Amino acid sequence: MKILIADDHELFLKGLEFTLKENLQNLEIISAQNYSDIFTIIKQHEHFDLIITDLAMPGANWLTAIKQIHETFPETPLIIISAVFDKEILQQTLDIGVAGYIPKTASNSLIMSAINLVLAGGVYLPHDLLYSSKKQSQESHPLPDSNPIKVLEKSSAELSEASPKGLTGRQIEIIKCIAEGLSNKQIAYKLNLTEGTIKVHITLILKALNVKNRTSAVIEAARRGYISDNILD
Repeated sequence: MKILIADDHELFLKGLEFTLKENLQNLEIISAQNYSDIFTIIKQHEHFDLIITDLAMPGANWLTAIKQIHETFPETPLIIISAVFDKEILQQTLDIGVAGYIPKTASNSLIMSAINLVLAGGVYLPHDLLYSSKKQSQESHPLPDSNPIKVLEKSSAELSEASPKGLTGRQIEIIKCIAEGLSNKQIAYKLNLTEGTIKVHITLILKALNVKNRTSAVIEAARRGYISDNILD
């Protein structure tokens, strides 16, 4: 397994490298300390199994840099480990296609759990950042729309309007696509979203419907009236 890790703090970078080597086998780690290093490295390699990077580093604007990394390796899971704790920034990374956002304050065990989840095809988002109260959001990071769920549901084009039944309009579109048997990649293409964004929506759909898999989500969505019962016939 080949992993690219990047952080401009050498102590954290070495610690992350040690943690990865302690928990993953047959591992090749390539490290960088700024975005310039990353761009040089990704030109020299055709494949990575995982990319883990800090957000605020020298060498480039973080938003431009993360987009470039993802566009270079669109099929490679990309995880952000950052001290930046902001819903608006989280949403921007999700729109790009980031598969994980881990706070630097997380324990080694939590970091590894999140990494393993992403490697298994999942999406990791910090619970505190997802579900902190509206009051805390307004006090610490004022946003144009401080509703924590609505901010997270913003697509690359605009915020989806919330459905009175609990799921957003975008989520209802996605559950209908799942009911049609479409894969995440097919749904992303159909709705003009990134596959990473689709994964995040599905994670939130499962939570909202209180189910554990896609099949159960379709059945529960039909029961609640989000989709027609006929689709299950």
